[in-house]
Amino acid sequence: MRIEEIKNIYRNTEDEIKLRLKEFRKLGEYGSEKDLFTELIFCLLTPQSKAVSCWETVETLLNENLLFEGSAEEISGKLNKVRFRNRKAEYIVEARKHFPLRTKIKKFSNIYDAREWLVKNVKGMGYKEASHFLRNIGYGDDLAILDRHILKNLKYYGVIKHIPASLTRKKYLEIERKMKEFSERINIPMSHLDLVLWYKETGRVFK
Repeated sequence: MRIEEIKNIYRNTEDEIKLRLKEFRKLGEYGSEKDLFTELIFCLLTPQSKAVSCWETVETLLNENLLFEGSAEEISGKLNKVRFRNRKAEYIVEARKHFPLRTKIKKFSNIYDAREWLVKNVKGMGYKEASHFLRNIGYGDDLAILDRHILKNLKYYGVIKHIPASLTRKKYLEIERKMKEFSERINIPMSHLDLVLWYKETGRVFK
């Protein structure tokens, strides 16, 4: 019964999901370097904060010319909707040293190596944020974005027995593998499944 529930959601959202994933691929292929960096910062802001609020915050930073030029103190003053704003303001300033991003991402032969590089080199970026960024620029078809919405639903559908208190690299990859097996079993692609579960929790296909 629960599996039929998720399949019904997918049937109702499949066209919208395909369109959104097409937009992600277009961004990764044709977006400017500033567009890619903007997406990176959005993903850096999301831990323990609402995605919609994070995107609104990024737009504010862009409109006030702070994303690429502002100091950590100036940026922190605009992160009112984001948790741990002082720390995340520092992450934004620190992330600028990795600009531009496209050639750095494309040099890897597989997306898993690209994710490892992001986790090791971009301060404040864990496996969830790196997977989120790569998906949002069209490279994350086989990556799991294990945020609270996804973990809650993986438990609900019996994919995992409990939600871990913390996600080590080993635990993240283990749950990602289980989610991939689940997606194959119910015949919903990984990249689609993430957005289906997100829609189930929030009522929208976002990013």
